[in-house]
Amino acid sequence: MKINDRFFMELALKEAWRYQGLTYPNPAVGCAVVREGRILAVEAHRRAGESHAELRALLAAVETLGGRKVAVDPADAWEVHDFLSELPPETFRGCTLYVTLEPCAHVGQTPSCARILSHFHWHRVHIAHPDPVPGHGGGAGVLATHGIDVETGLCRDEAVALLEPFTIWQKRAFVLFKLAQTANGRIGGGYLSSPRSLEHVHRLRAVADELVIGGGTVRADRPRLDCRFTGDAAPNVTIYSREKEFDRQIPLFGVSGREVRIRDDLAPLLERPSFLLVEGGEGMLRALAERIDWLLLYQTPKLTTHPLSYNIDQKLEFLHQRRIGADLMIWSRFG
Repeated sequence: MKINDRFFMELALKEAWRYQGLTYPNPAVGCAVVREGRILAVEAHRRAGESHAELRALLAAVETLGGRKVAVDPADAWEVHDFLSELPPETFRGCTLYVTLEPCAHVGQTPSCARILSHFHWHRVHIAHPDPVPGHGGGAGVLATHGIDVETGLCRDEAVALLEPFTIWQKRAFVLFKLAQTANGRIGGGYLSSPRSLEHVHRLRAVADELVIGGGTVRADRPRLDCRFTGDAAPNVTIYSREKEFDRQIPLFGVSGREVRIRDDLAPLLERPSFLLVEGGEGMLRALAERIDWLLLYQTPKLTTHPLSYNIDQKLEFLHQRRIGADLMIWSRFG
């Protein structure tokens, strides 16, 4: 393995993390196309039903090589596929492709990435991780059958971490606890996060199967819990509370088109394959500590004297972090 190979795969991984969770129920996947050290494209799958990372990367690479945009919607998988299938097989000769997950071999809502990749001549294709879903693999074999040099396992450990939500929600609920805090760990006092962070939260709400929140937070904050910053439909809400009585004038009860359920037992919700987004304070964090898979922290660059914080002793393992607006976004799990 060359050092450059790891660098280029890490670029693909980093791009995939930008869309972690937002691709539900699909996995987050990144892809890079490189020719003799020149980066032609780094792309990722962005939303279920849209183009996979490989299709986006190939289209972007064509635009880089041609020096112009093409009249193709990069989100439309079949439109991109049909455009690429008309290109000469020599288009990517000498190029190396780096993809974080084995290209799909099957045709479903979107076309087979392995089939369109095998239309072209490649120097090599690096795959970080094979497809973990039984019956969905075979993409690497399709490429090899067409004489393409395929190597698997580059940055495998990093790819395993990236894929963890996807592998979990195949079997049961993936539980993501979202929290926002100041640089000195305070969580109260109105909106803390930047507009970019708020928009990101609303995009996650839009794809999650259910938004779970503690009864105490509902009573104290009187939230709306919609997706007004993205224009998406509001998620269904489960309020975790032993107390069943709530002021129905609290805004979350007045959002049209959503169901609000009050439960004192979350076990049935946690057992079925799904994506659960949890928002709440210290009480909710403690109550679900044994069932939380990951935490998503939005840390704002400010200090405050507000007394509220998460007063809990718990080690964390940081998985990935990046800037989002003025904030720092950190994906982590309990260490």
